[in-house]
Amino acid sequence: MNDKSLFLAIDVGTGSVRAALVDRTGEILKLVGQEHQQIVPHYGWAEQRPEDWWSGATSVIRQVLAAVPDAANRIEAVCACGQMHGTVLIDSAGQLTRDTAPLWNDKRALPQVAAFRKSHPSDLYLAATANPPTPAWPGFKLQWMKANDPDAYASASTVFMPKDYINFRLCGERAMDWTDASISFMMDPATRDWSPRLLEMLGLDRAKLPPIRSPLEVLGAVTDAAAAASGLRKGTPVLVGGGDYPVSMIGSGVVSAGTGSDITGTSSIITVLANTPMLHPEVSNVATMDGLWGRFMLLDSGGDAVRWARRAFHQNQLSYDDVTRLAGEAPAGAEGLFFLPYLSGERFGDHPNSRAQFFGLAAKHGLPHLHRAVLEGVAFGVRKNIEIIASTGVQLEQIIAASGGAKAELWLQIKASMYKTPIIVPAEPEGGVIGCAMLAATAMGHFPSLEAAARKFVRFVREFHPEPETVDMYDRMMPIFERVYAQAQSVYDDLDRLAAPNR
Repeated sequence: MNDKSLFLAIDVGTGSVRAALVDRTGEILKLVGQEHQQIVPHYGWAEQRPEDWWSGATSVIRQVLAAVPDAANRIEAVCACGQMHGTVLIDSAGQLTRDTAPLWNDKRALPQVAAFRKSHPSDLYLAATANPPTPAWPGFKLQWMKANDPDAYASASTVFMPKDYINFRLCGERAMDWTDASISFMMDPATRDWSPRLLEMLGLDRAKLPPIRSPLEVLGAVTDAAAAASGLRKGTPVLVGGGDYPVSMIGSGVVSAGTGSDITGTSSIITVLANTPMLHPEVSNVATMDGLWGRFMLLDSGGDAVRWARRAFHQNQLSYDDVTRLAGEAPAGAEGLFFLPYLSGERFGDHPNSRAQFFGLAAKHGLPHLHRAVLEGVAFGVRKNIEIIASTGVQLEQIIAASGGAKAELWLQIKASMYKTPIIVPAEPEGGVIGCAMLAATAMGHFPSLEAAARKFVRFVREFHPEPETVDMYDRMMPIFERVYAQAQSVYDDLDRLAAPNR
């Protein structure tokens, strides 16, 4: 690898688009971001303009190129990752048929999901898709568009995810990678191609779906128009790339079976890599860059639970560090105080209307106990998910924490003891950017595999091990948490009726 080699990473996130130049050692030389607007035309809807992604991308690319001498000529390849599920429609001429794309957090397809669940028992679709139905998946977004925006749907020739649209604007080629496709609710996990069975169930057109390709493939080369818009050198290779979540996993070192990923942002996503997907009505599966499967479950209120406690107890007057210090004043187990972390319900399963609650509150408990219980409650909720994933005999050897809660040492120590698994923290929190650079370097032949690239690009700075006494405490508490969770289910519908207006 030439000492002057650079890789350009583009990350199309929900809040911003970012570009970064990464050198051959995995060091980020320059990173620039530009925010873009999220549009909420109705309650539960969330959209963005793909043109905003492209204009933002060209702006940040020009800025990083200007910051590093002769950068455009030193870039070996461009690789993009992006927020998953955002559903873009373009016509045969490459023009958008809808100005906006519904995003991963858009809930407008809830009626389509409900109708699908009612008509199709899980044993009819799990083997064909390896995922439970949810309005996040593009398959249901397309159903909604076909019913509610028929002209846009009919005139579309290709469905893209956000990074695919950026790739198209860069090189003029149409494709989707198998990470984005795997959680579209339209890809067959056995063939890594579009599922005729699922498309028939959904009533969608196969012809509108682009080829599914490996994230490591070279898709095309920067065109004259893209070079003029971005400042990139014409002919620079452009990779297929992948979804931001699986790219971030490899960028944080999650590359081998038996390794887990804990991503704690607003939500908490626990992922365990395995050789095959897990067919379970509460478990989702994403194809990884290099042929494995990430079995994952999501807890909607992860970091959001801490954010709620900071607001509810302190009106946001204390910092997150202050809140964590308070939690550290209480002993492990918070002296028998439990917190069920379901502030915004549950994404999957039978109880999307779940609620949060404290249980076991006594006069001896103060603010430190409440804050500790919130941290432990999220960890109990994730442990429940881990136990479902591990029920098929998957051995979880270590967990890599890469974002959000990775900064809070107390929380990481709680998690290590709760999960009975060592937790390690990468030095570089920009997993998406590093992951894109790893893909580019591997695709250009500098590494034989992504695992080899990870050994060069990813460094770890902290490690947390289970504490035996705390493990014992959490083992004794876990059955109580599960009983409280199970017994609470019977009152959620009653609470909904209580909140409904009198008729």
